[in-house]
Amino acid sequence: MIKYADEDDLETLKKYEHCITESELKNSINAKKVLVMFNDDVFVGWLRFNLFWDNIPFINMLYFLKEYRCKGYGRQLLSYWEKEMLKNNYKRVLTSTLSNEQAQFFYRKNGYVDCGSLLLPNEPLEIILLKNLI
Repeated sequence: MIKYADEDDLETLKKYEHCITESELKNSINAKKVLVMFNDDVFVGWLRFNLFWDNIPFINMLYFLKEYRCKGYGRQLLSYWEKEMLKNNYKRVLTSTLSNEQAQFFYRKNGYVDCGSLLLPNEPLEIILLKNLI
C-alpha cells in the first residue's frame, strides 16, 4: 500500500529520516510531500519531495529499508509518485544522486536522463536527472 504520510507515520519516519529536522519532516507531511509504502502493514520505505524553482517536483529522498531493496518496491513507489505529479498537472520531474551512488542507474532505468550536475567542495559530483511525464 502507498499513501501520503500523516501524523500517524511520523514516529516511524523519525526512526529512519535523518536528512531533515523533525520540524521539517512534520512540515513535509502536512504539505503532502511524503509518500510512505507498506507491504502487508509493514513499513518498507518512503519518498519525500519538494518543488524545485517552486514549480518542478523534485525527489529529495527515496529510501527503502535494507531487506526491501531490489525487489521492485522502488519502481512501484516511483511510478505512483509520477502518476500523482501528472494528476497535479506537472509535466516533468527531477531528482539527483551522487555520482558514486547506485541510484543513478535506477533512475536512468526508469526513464530519467542526466540534465546537469552540481559540484560542491569536497563532495562527489551530484547528478541532476529529469523525466518528462508526457
